[in-house]
Amino acid sequence: KFVFLLAVAALVAGCDSNEENMSTLTPPVAKVDPKVLSIHGHDRIDDYYWIRDDERKDPEVLSLLEAENAYTQAMMAHTKPLQETLYQEISSRLIIEDSSVPVKRGNYYYHREFRSGGEHPVYLRREASNAQALIILDVNELAEGHEYFNVGNWVVNENDILAYAEDNVSRRIYTIRFKNLKTGMTLEDSIPNTSTSLAWANDGKTLFYVTRHEETMLPYRVYRHVLGTSNDEDVLVYEEQDHRFYTSVYSSRSQGFVIISSSSTDSSEIRLIDANSPTQPPSIFLAREEKLEYRIRHSKDTFFILTNWQAENFRVMQVSSQTLGDKSLWVEVVPHDADTLIQDIELFDDFLVIDERNKGLTNIRVINRLSKEERLIAFPDPTYTVHLHSNPEVSSTQVRYVYSSLTTPDSIFEYDLHTGTSSLLKRDKVLGGFDIANYRSERISITARDGSLVPVSLVYRADKRMKGMNPLYIYAYGSYGYSANPGFSAKRISLLDRGFVFAMVHVRGGEDKGRNWYEQGKLLNKKNTFWDFIDATDALVERGYGHSEKVFAMGGSAGGLLMGVVANEAPEKYLGVVAHVPFVDVVTTMLDESIPLTTGEFSEWGNPKDEKYYQYMLSYSPYDQVKIQDYPNIFVTTGLHDSQVQYFEPVKWVSKLRQLKQDDNRLLIDINMSTGHGGSSGRYERYRKDALEYAFILDTLSTGN
Repeated sequence: KFVFLLAVAALVAGCDSNEENMSTLTPPVAKVDPKVLSIHGHDRIDDYYWIRDDERKDPEVLSLLEAENAYTQAMMAHTKPLQETLYQEISSRLIIEDSSVPVKRGNYYYHREFRSGGEHPVYLRREASNAQALIILDVNELAEGHEYFNVGNWVVNENDILAYAEDNVSRRIYTIRFKNLKTGMTLEDSIPNTSTSLAWANDGKTLFYVTRHEETMLPYRVYRHVLGTSNDEDVLVYEEQDHRFYTSVYSSRSQGFVIISSSSTDSSEIRLIDANSPTQPPSIFLAREEKLEYRIRHSKDTFFILTNWQAENFRVMQVSSQTLGDKSLWVEVVPHDADTLIQDIELFDDFLVIDERNKGLTNIRVINRLSKEERLIAFPDPTYTVHLHSNPEVSSTQVRYVYSSLTTPDSIFEYDLHTGTSSLLKRDKVLGGFDIANYRSERISITARDGSLVPVSLVYRADKRMKGMNPLYIYAYGSYGYSANPGFSAKRISLLDRGFVFAMVHVRGGEDKGRNWYEQGKLLNKKNTFWDFIDATDALVERGYGHSEKVFAMGGSAGGLLMGVVANEAPEKYLGVVAHVPFVDVVTTMLDESIPLTTGEFSEWGNPKDEKYYQYMLSYSPYDQVKIQDYPNIFVTTGLHDSQVQYFEPVKWVSKLRQLKQDDNRLLIDINMSTGHGGSSGRYERYRKDALEYAFILDTLSTGN
């Protein structure tokens, strides 16, 4: 068993700990059990491979995790008052009783409420002619008795049967249940081991859903279920054979089709089922091709296609619903623009609405389908984010969008497609004395080592900005083409009000500056992501946005990989590093096709069975590149049931860091034994973890170590 040297007496007295007796606490020391991993004639020695337990039942592994949690609690015990202060600050900014803007679907308006004392949402609806809203799903009631509970998706059919997908383990493995909204009764039908994908046929009794692979957990089989029948009678409609592809199912907004989508990180394939003939076999919209991506929208007898075919930044095409399977018949509607990435489209009877990104900023463009007249919706902040809201009614003459900036809370607007005017429907209220006028945001560019201009979004409290003196909190993600959107965060105010400057670096690997920005940060170009972040850190300090000895870095998941590289390659630049659910054991994971985060992502990271990708991954993999050197203060989080980045990656990383690091800086890991990749499911519960992270940062800043 591993050597556990943490003094029990120190833990018992943990709540009374102070900095002086903190130094007497000894961290857990995981046992060293070398395992040789060989490929391409190269041997890697993994001392902590044994920490992986797929069943999550091994007593020795669980004992190590519990010891790590106990050590973190003891080391942070003296910050309990600060944690409570932060928790109260963050949670008190939230409106206790809050309601979303109702969305019209068919004859009903649907909305969500948070109610006093509830951790989870309550979903309601009302008839268009009736002002009284009735509860259709109270997640608080469903969550009783569960440490974790999440409703990932729900849909209502024309017979008022609600289907919803619930997860009470946090492994993203859902069970579909059904409720009759006319009687309020839960039906006996229950479908386990599914994803969140749900689609009703128009007969009011047939539901399409997707099951997960037992080993890899990839969603790959689409089934058809008829209410009132046994699951054993469910019909397999489609099975995805290529484990690089993720499968989902959903209904078209026109309600004309059930859509089966298979997608990898750089390829797409869609199948269609007539929603009025659910037993008919699916037809292929367009067969998959390497590096060809497309998405579709349906209106009457026409499909609109958003695609990268001969268009790196995507373009919009259209085709008759009678002539599928041949892209040479597609007709261009919106041409490719080398400077503008088309991210999404929404289709209305008379208008086409485009969500696009130009020079790193998001825009919404409205095109009249008849007159071809175009309008661009204008936004006031120097850096912001905007995206389309729920717009289920194809016949609507309004489009809803959500606007937010680093200083402006989420705001839902309704834009009149004919008049070109926007009306504010709701802006999130922020309590606790928040005043937008106290804060400033900026958008700057820094020059990376290869000459590329990297955008950076910044926010700070104006009256606390002192050039070259402020603590600096830098965030980035930079993978899968996911752009870092500079939106509002109420919890962030607790740092801004204490003098922090917050910086969001739009590193390569996202699509912040178009598709090519993504291509420059993936596969054999991945190191650009890391260099952009490190170079931005230097530039921000040089320009006086922060003090060189008060810099903190934060990232999660693939952004946690970034944090691991930063800690290895530039430890002297950061006082502290926060890595949430970090993907740090890149080579081992990408060589193991039984892990969910593997086969579907070869086009993102590369397949290490090819030696050139193996050597490149190995050269940056945080776990493999831990060195005998000093490291910053590091705070790590993970969840025992994480299905995206398995718990053993960050735990192994921490164990190896403990073995090799030469400094006395803090290295702490918080392991949530009840949750997975997304953390706590409760509205207020997750703020406890935010308070712990911020307490780590502020305490590190105050002690300087």
